[in-house]
Order: sequence, then structure tokens, then C-alpha cells
Amino acid sequence: MNFITAEKGETITDKNNPSNGIFRRKPIILFRKYLHQQAVAGNKQAAVPDYSTPFKHSAVAITAAGLVSPLGRNLSETIVPLKEGRNCVTPVLRFDVSKCRCHTAGQIADEILRGAGEERATRRLNRASLMMIAAMRDLAEQDRGFNPELMVVGTTSGGMTFGESFFRSIIGKTSRIPHGAWLANYSPQKQILDAQAAAGFSVPSQIIANACASGTNAIGHAFSLVRSGNYRRVLCGGYDAISELVFTGFDALQASTPEKIRPFDKGRSGLVLGEGAALLALESWDDAIARGAPILAKITGYGLSTDNHHLTQPHPSGIGPLQAMERALKSAGRTPSEVDYINAHGTATPFNDATEGAAIAQLFGRTPLSSSKSMMGHSLGAAGAIEAAFCVLALRDQFMPPNINFQECDPQWNLDVVANHSREGRLDCVISNSFGFGGTNATIVLERA
Repeated sequence: MNFITAEKGETITDKNNPSNGIFRRKPIILFRKYLHQQAVAGNKQAAVPDYSTPFKHSAVAITAAGLVSPLGRNLSETIVPLKEGRNCVTPVLRFDVSKCRCHTAGQIADEILRGAGEERATRRLNRASLMMIAAMRDLAEQDRGFNPELMVVGTTSGGMTFGESFFRSIIGKTSRIPHGAWLANYSPQKQILDAQAAAGFSVPSQIIANACASGTNAIGHAFSLVRSGNYRRVLCGGYDAISELVFTGFDALQASTPEKIRPFDKGRSGLVLGEGAALLALESWDDAIARGAPILAKITGYGLSTDNHHLTQPHPSGIGPLQAMERALKSAGRTPSEVDYINAHGTATPFNDATEGAAIAQLFGRTPLSSSKSMMGHSLGAAGAIEAAFCVLALRDQFMPPNINFQECDPQWNLDVVANHSREGRLDCVISNSFGFGGTNATIVLERA
């Protein structure tokens, strides 16, 4: 393929295909039309999946789920604290929070992350990279035969901690020698490259930065790419590490709470932040069956919406979450009555829980729900991926994770909150919600394998 520069009034033509001429138009229109023709001719990455239309073979297999979070260093270690409803929110000691309203967060111990890589490499990588490496290694141990063609990963802050170090060195006029390393490890794709290098492979990657819906968007997009036949195997998920800039930013917005995080509680007063990384191995159902892969669960639907109401506040009617959940169910070919459990976004902020609660009450009535953020805080771009992994465990072991710190249901809704203790029950179909600033809303449907 040869690109030819076109001036106004000229025709763009592929030298290898002289018949492929395009009518004389302005250069930018010519270029876009040319790219479109080439995409239609054979570039499978250019296809845009329809997220809401169910396919004949709609299930996409999850063959492995790698995870590191405040609840555990891997998927198998997470199951006990998730069932117990362990409170993994602890005081922040990594930076000074004395002038903040909130002094706590869900944090991963440094010794866990130091074990994620070789000692020399660990010193030069930021915590976000180490989280991705830990999640990647956990996933690889579960399904060594999974060879991805693409990675789709969500994040909101990338290597923000190195960005902070770079900024401080500039304003403090310290030595400029480390600047190159800080900048090289700051960009959001560096964490993905580090994880791929640790696992010994290299594939193209796509990064989705869509506020707190990023992790679920990444999984949903990957699911649609596999279901539509554009790819057979996609590795997807999300990551975010706590940084001082993000922590103080949420505190300045007065979204954080100095109290315990209590999603859907009448007395909820705000969120606490968390951190972590999770990766899911998605594969076409037929391919996974053919190679005898271990199938943990399956994804059958994805829905998304944007309510465009406010920079940080969701539309009070709940229309955004409602549309995302309705579209996910349509994509899966399911009805609300077929959903057995809802892993809610549940940040415990007054506005978020009010809109999500209203939408859930309207669509599902008293389907059991809980927010796992009550145990580990809100991990932002990683939240949707981590909570999808929690849903995989819930489907596999047939239980509903608890919504801890719960005291009294908000009288605005008549919801069945899985309060304080996990609940056993038959789970065949669950949904997981993620909603973010700017009115970004995403929902995925997961089912038992």
C-alpha cells in the first residue's frame, strides 16, 4: 500500500491498484475515504462491533483470570477474603494525607509487588507495572496454552507516580539524570509492555481511558471483538495504582470520606480509593472447547451509554445506568428476571448510589446486589476488571460477595442488598456495572460456564 500526498482537487490512488481512484474532494475527505476503502478490503481491525445485537454463538469463554488487589495477591488467594467480607481498607502511609479529609485507602502491600518481578527490574518499574506483571503471571499459570492476538486494557492514571516524581524534581531543581527513566515509565502503555515482557510475548495493545468505566469498557470491547469474529483470543482488563495526585484530587472534590465506605447505605458519605490490576483471557467458545481450555465462566453481553449530564455527577434520573444495563441484557439475549446477582458500581457517594439504585430498582426490582468496593475501595480504571474477576469467582463457587459496613438501606429504593455477609445461592447469570465521571456507563453480563 502506497500513500500519495494529494493537493486540493487531486485524486488519491493506490499504486498497487490503479483502479482504486477516489473522486476529487478536499484532501482530508479523500484520505478518510481512502482509508475506509482499504479497511473494507481487508483490515479486520477497522470493523466496528455492534455491542447490542446478540449473535448466534454469543458466548465468549473466560479461560483464565489474573488478579492482584488489596484482597489477595492472586485469584486463588482472593476467594477467602471475598467470601468473608474482609475489610482491606487501611491508613495511607505512602504519602502525607494529614491535610486531607480521608486518610485511608485499599492498598496492596509492597512486599507482594516486590515479588512480582526480578529485583533489578522491580527497582526501575512503578507500582502500576508491578501490578500488571503480577496479574499477568497469575493468569499465565492458569492457562499456559492461551496465546493472545491483542490486549485491551483500561486505566485512568497510567504511571502517575513517576509523573509526580518528575514534576517534583523539576520544581525542586534536583538532578536531571533520572528524568528520562521517569518519563519512559509514565505513559499508560508502558505498564502493558512491561507485563508482556515479563510473560515473554508481544502483541498490539489498545488502551481505554474512560474514567471509572475503563476496565469494564476494555472487557466489553474485547468481548465484542472476539464475538464478532475479528479476533479469536484477546487479553483484557485494567489497572490503576494509588497516587498522591489522584488521592488528593478526589479529596478536594469532597468525593472521599473520612468514615467507612458504605455503598447503598442511608448514611453513606463518600468513597475511599483502592488499587490493583486484573486481566481476563477471552477466547471464542469453539476455540476454547477445541483445545480443551479450562473455562471459568463466559461473557454473553455488553452495554454502554453516556448521559452527558455533568462533568462529575450522573444524571439524577438514572437514565445512563439504566440504558447500559438494558443494552447489555439485549446483547446477551437475557431478560432482567434471568439475572441472579448484580455486582454494582456502588461507590457510596450520594449521587452515584442514588442514580444506580434508582436504575436497578426500576429494571430488576429486588435482584440481590452488592458492591465489593466496600471491602477494598474504588480502584478506578481497574475496578471493572477486578470486579469482573470477582464475578467469575462468584459464578464458579456459587456465592454472592457481601456489601460490608452496611447499616440501613436508603428508603429511596426497595433493594435486596447482600449486607455484611456473603450469601450462597444458585448463580447462572450475573451483571457487573461500572460508571464514571462524564456520564460514562458500562455493563457486562457473565454466565456460568
